[in-house]
Amino acid sequence: MRDVARLAGVSITTVSHVVNSTRAVAPETRAKVLDAIEQTGYTGDAIARSLVTGGTQSLGVAISLVANPHFAELIRAIEHEATRSGYTLVLADTHDDPETERSAVRMLRSRRVDGLVLTPSPRDSGSVVPELKRLGVPVVLLDRLTTSQDIDQVGPENVYATSGLVRHLAENGHRRIGMISGATGLATTSERVLGYRLGLGRSRLRWDESLVVAGVSADPADDLTGDTASDTTGYPPPEATGEQGEDPVAEALTALLALADPPTAVIAGNSTVLRGVLHECRRRGVTVGSELAVVGYDDVDWAELVDPPMTTVAQPLAEMGSLAVRLLLERIADPDGNPVTKRLPTAFMHRRSCGCD
Repeated sequence: MRDVARLAGVSITTVSHVVNSTRAVAPETRAKVLDAIEQTGYTGDAIARSLVTGGTQSLGVAISLVANPHFAELIRAIEHEATRSGYTLVLADTHDDPETERSAVRMLRSRRVDGLVLTPSPRDSGSVVPELKRLGVPVVLLDRLTTSQDIDQVGPENVYATSGLVRHLAENGHRRIGMISGATGLATTSERVLGYRLGLGRSRLRWDESLVVAGVSADPADDLTGDTASDTTGYPPPEATGEQGEDPVAEALTALLALADPPTAVIAGNSTVLRGVLHECRRRGVTVGSELAVVGYDDVDWAELVDPPMTTVAQPLAEMGSLAVRLLLERIADPDGNPVTKRLPTAFMHRRSCGCD
């Protein structure tokens, strides 16, 4: 700062005001300081400044980057909102594993982030939250919510959205509707299965537990291993899993179609499951839309490109990411405010995989 001040012909205090935006500076003087900063390569010391201000103007994001493709869009929205608000992001991958999640959260805390956006892992998902609350770390849960009312959280509406998929299929004559869910232990999975049951009830269809099968193993890490070589079927490649490369979605669909009274329609609980269902239908020679109606929760960028185009429920990902940041900044500014839970509405994307026009 001394070098910048000397080069610009101003005081160190003026340089500080320009760098930290703590006081208005005349445009000509500001231009001289910025030019000197560029010439010297001065960046300031965020850690030193944090010792004075108590904050680093940074936010931590702990999320599984490989668990679901839509998390990338969430991160884009989070980064945009954070940058707009003058914050930088520190990103940590939890791999959807509780131990890795705990390590990721500790790393973010060691970086002195001012607050944390967390997408909890499926198993033992509440383990890090009590610690964060005890330490007074501002935190917002994103996408995967809890029933607790003592923490800020943002997520999509799961129950009525999935119920709507069931009712749409029922209105088009389907009486046996199956569901291949996401990973057990996730709030999103439980809520979507609950929505499935609600949709059956509202359509006056009988609940049959054999029609609901998990399409992801209990340990999500198992579903991220194995051969994921390129595929020539026209769909994105499925997630190969298990020691022999078994695909749990293929096994789930096999179980449904092997029933004495198999379903005529299947709901995929997330985009990964939807992709697996399409691959297995292609492998079996089952025509989607006519021989088997297929719909899914989660819209994907290829949904309109396959034949037939996929009927899905689209999450408001950009709004979710932006709102999570805004809630976190509000929590940083007001640690004692009442926690809020925000459920954002989804959009029904009607296409032709449901077997209707």
